Amino acid sequence: MPDYLPLDHQARSPDDMAATAAADYRELSRRRTVRDFSAAAVPRTVIEDIVRTAATAPSGAHKQPWHFCVVSDPEIKRQIREAAEKEEYDNYHGRMSEEWLEDLAVFGTDWHKPFLTTAPYLIVVFKKAYDVGEDGKRHKNYYVNESVGIACGFLIAAIHRAGLVTVTHTPSPMNFLQKVLGRPENERAYLLLPVGLPAADAQVPAIERKPLDEVLTWY
Repeated sequence: MPDYLPLDHQARSPDDMAATAAADYRELSRRRTVRDFSAAAVPRTVIEDIVRTAATAPSGAHKQPWHFCVVSDPEIKRQIREAAEKEEYDNYHGRMSEEWLEDLAVFGTDWHKPFLTTAPYLIVVFKKAYDVGEDGKRHKNYYVNESVGIACGFLIAAIHRAGLVTVTHTPSPMNFLQKVLGRPENERAYLLLPVGLPAADAQVPAIERKPLDEVLTWY
């Protein structure tokens, strides 16, 4: 049995809860996916704290089945871009369905991914299918996809709140990331996030999110 500690909880008044919830919504509703990055430097300590925030996410049996690789080396970024664009080219030229391509057409995306070399950092999130003990024995992890997905949500929110931007990039298949970064066999690439400041002329699509009554049902 683990030791237990008193919960560190700060009670809020109903008015404070409402104000905080509304402020969080206003701030996070400003978050947008950005594909046009500046090459301007970002302090390493900012990225470290962003990852620390992601790693506070809950996980099945507290196994914390994630690993975050931060890439700033230009040569490694080049290798990642080259491999990602090869997979994306194949996706756009045969793997994706016509319906999928039609849905993407309005955003003007294609297989070219310049943000992979322009952004100062790439954060590659790996999920750990299992852990390996010092004796080489495998130890099971639980709810791995769910746990890592929650951590990625924390990560994206932290990126935004730090004043940075990102785009969720999931070239498929992503096993080249394991090879380029030399990750162990028990890790699988889950998500690739370029992170940095937006380009001065960055633009985002004029889209709207679904209204609350379409995504919420009270019982």
